Amino acid sequence: GIVHIEPEKIDEINILNASILGMHRALEKLQVAPRHILVDGNRFKPYAGFSHECIVKGDGKYMSIAAASVLAKNSRDRIMEALHEEFPMYNWRQNKGYPTEEHRAAIRKYGLTRYHRKSFKIRSEQLSLEL
Repeated sequence: GIVHIEPEKIDEINILNASILGMHRALEKLQVAPRHILVDGNRFKPYAGFSHECIVKGDGKYMSIAAASVLAKNSRDRIMEALHEEFPMYNWRQNKGYPTEEHRAAIRKYGLTRYHRKSFKIRSEQLSLEL
């Protein structure tokens, strides 16, 4: 199951809780109930009584986690390609939404869109960035 959590929801509940919510929603989409859930990382909230195991750097240890990571990245890349068509000035086709210097400069020049997370901070000077 592939799901997308909107930036507003991420800002509301934080990135960790949004990631877990995304995992739960993805599990809801499965047509076959899992016997055991392997989670890439060190945090997960139990879901529907399924047993689970958190595995740090799990994508390097389990092919199923690696495959899920590839599916998630490809899905995100498609989303970023579509957003690039709507807002080419951010060059999302190239940076995929990561805070490159070019992306930060575009935010300073054009401001934020509804697709930007407001809670994402990577540098202290962003705390006083006037938009």
